[in-house]
Amino acid sequence: MNPHQPEIRTVNVTRYVTPLREGGSLPAIVEADDEFLYVLKFRGAGQGIKVLIAEVIVGEIARALGFRVPEIVFMHLDEAFGRTEPDEEIQDLLRASEGLNLGSHYLSQAITFDPVVTTLDATLASQIVWLDCLVTNVDRTARNTNMLLWKKELWLIDHGAALYFHHSWQNWEEQAKRPFPQIKDHVLLQQATELEEVDAAFRPILTPERLHAILAAIPDEWLTGVDSPFESAAEHRQAYAHFLETRLAHSLTFVKAAQHARETLI
Repeated sequence: MNPHQPEIRTVNVTRYVTPLREGGSLPAIVEADDEFLYVLKFRGAGQGIKVLIAEVIVGEIARALGFRVPEIVFMHLDEAFGRTEPDEEIQDLLRASEGLNLGSHYLSQAITFDPVVTTLDATLASQIVWLDCLVTNVDRTARNTNMLLWKKELWLIDHGAALYFHHSWQNWEEQAKRPFPQIKDHVLLQQATELEEVDAAFRPILTPERLHAILAAIPDEWLTGVDSPFESAAEHRQAYAHFLETRLAHSLTFVKAAQHARETLI
């Protein structure tokens, strides 16, 4: 195994605990055969497998950069699992999600990050803003911060809305070079005063070798579905690599845009 490749475990879902009714995706808390609880995201929900792919790519990029991210696991859902589920909507979701899904370790008793209550220092705020610019994450706003405080430490969660270009793959090579206009809504933008310093520190970490190692962790079956615009899993991975490498090469574009958006706010 490449020394940079994430070691993502595969577990089996053994118990459906409770749904997390957030939007239309219906993630759930489940128990696995390792006796841990996970937040399970279903391949049969909403945007489907592309959300799971984004979770793997962005979650492991964040981990490589030193952020705290709950452990990501592949979760196998047996075809018989939903037969006793009384809720028809959930039963349909379970049936549509047979096979390999994605989970993240459930942080029991974690609390949602509230920017009114907790202020992050400029370096950490800048690091998170830079990451979200890189991966075009539209879902780290004051309405939905997707950050948790657990054991007095900050954890990043829910990256399924990132890499939104891959829902159509239209002009994706050009999109890799563009600013990220949605950064104006980022919950930490006002505190992000060290973006250029973070850019200089983070870019060397995300080498092509490290990016390719992260992409190698994505299951082939997620990359070769009926809606894939590529002929093979390898070609699909290479497209993600090209997008990320191009974006890193043009990072000054999104850094300057974020700085301008911040100046507009203040």
